[in-house]
Amino acid sequence: MLPPLFDLTEQAIRVTLPFSISSGTGALVSFDGIVRDHNEGRSVVALEYSAYVALAKREGEGIVRDAIERFGLLAASCIHRTGTLAIGDVAVRVWASAAHRTAAFAGCAFIIDEVKARVPIWKKETYVDGNPRWVECQHAGGVARPPGR
Repeated sequence: MLPPLFDLTEQAIRVTLPFSISSGTGALVSFDGIVRDHNEGRSVVALEYSAYVALAKREGEGIVRDAIERFGLLAASCIHRTGTLAIGDVAVRVWASAAHRTAAFAGCAFIIDEVKARVPIWKKETYVDGNPRWVECQHAGGVARPPGR
């Protein structure tokens, strides 16, 4: 059984591949988005990701399917964390495999860029002074926090 093309999890993201490598694979590209200790000149101590889960999964799967078709990928997957993350945690991981590296790199970049722009996942940063702030999102018309918060 194949893993989901896109998923959300509150668990640590594992390093193993979510799909097997086919005999036609000549390139495998992965991207890890890591929680860093600063943003826009402020010291960050933690992040919290919230998502509209049903819509996020549907939109994320559409993005991965589009990348597979658009770039001729042999396989691709993306997983994004939700919940509270510490500095150094993997927040998002993308994999793309293709016959050639150019397609694998392009597909991987497309997936992360589109996920950040279109998937309803919101990020709240907590700063060293203890004050949290919902960070401006690229998607949803610039809505900076989840609905109802």
